[in-house]
Amino acid sequence: MVILIGLSLISCQQKQEASLLTIDVSDDIVIPKHYIISKTNEDIIIDGNAEETSWENAKFTDKFIDIEGVKTPKFDTQVKMLWDEKYLYVYAELEEPHIWGNLKQRDTIIYYNNDFEVFLDPSNDGINYGEIELNALNTVWDLYLNKPYRIGGKANFEWNLNDLKSAVQIHGTLNNPNDIDSLWTVEMAIPLKPLIGLKNAPKTIPKEGEQWRINFSRVQWNHDVINGKYYRKKEDGKYLREYNWVWSNQKVINMHEPEKWGFLQFTEQTTSDGIKFIEDEDLEIKQTAFALFRKTRYGDLKTLLENDLGFSQNLEVTYSEEKTVNAIFYKTNFGFEYKLENEHSTYIINQEGTLRKL
Repeated sequence: MVILIGLSLISCQQKQEASLLTIDVSDDIVIPKHYIISKTNEDIIIDGNAEETSWENAKFTDKFIDIEGVKTPKFDTQVKMLWDEKYLYVYAELEEPHIWGNLKQRDTIIYYNNDFEVFLDPSNDGINYGEIELNALNTVWDLYLNKPYRIGGKANFEWNLNDLKSAVQIHGTLNNPNDIDSLWTVEMAIPLKPLIGLKNAPKTIPKEGEQWRINFSRVQWNHDVINGKYYRKKEDGKYLREYNWVWSNQKVINMHEPEKWGFLQFTEQTTSDGIKFIEDEDLEIKQTAFALFRKTRYGDLKTLLENDLGFSQNLEVTYSEEKTVNAIFYKTNFGFEYKLENEHSTYIINQEGTLRKL
């Protein structure tokens, strides 16, 4: 496959190029948040309380934002994390005046209730990633995607994290519409072994400074109370749209754009104090490549695909204030490719959203 792609690039470069096209993708660029996760030497009891010293020392993330990065959520949500050689631990606090849930069967579609969701990509390549959803009844939906839905990914509901431990604490009363609740908490011990199985080689436990991709989502519904029970709210016979609140900005209502997920950096220290996040000097050019991929496959650059095989187009791409990068679009046998160059590196991204460094 790599050889064929290379040949398609060479043949494209031999074709006549169109005039320079200028484009601004700055509104499409996401600079993901990051979290440095410290290692715990304690036994963590999964009870939803997070009372261990390690939890007390772990830092909360920033409060969640609206998934499109525009509105302020009605209720606050925060997460903190720990790890050891067996588990990745997640603790979340979800502010909520009406705590309810009615889905009790594992691997049902949990986001039809208010829920908390974790997305994990251990290889940081946007494919072969896991998703965990959980409602206030502690009902779990865990699934695996070989690639994002946007490029034909299939969800595998049979992928179960059999050693997953989870607990919920209700600060208020569950399914009681006659009072006002405070919050619900989620605590998880996610087994590392199946996550390591999703990694590219080497399939080992995280090393100092290793980075995975992670994001969190909270789905929240408007509700009605009918005969003393909670239901998702309807108008004219249709459910109102849900709210989606996230940790790291997605800028669109779609969690399955993994290039926008946050960075999870592991340290073997018991505190993240003094641990520096390892910056990627090519992050902006990578995010620009993904923006071009999305615009060409689904957006306003789709017209480039109407050209004949071998067509190429030079672009000057603005990705932030006063920052540009040169790119070349190629119409290939398989769809398209972009070649982007800056002072550090050269990257190729194709119609599958596969990014590689030359």
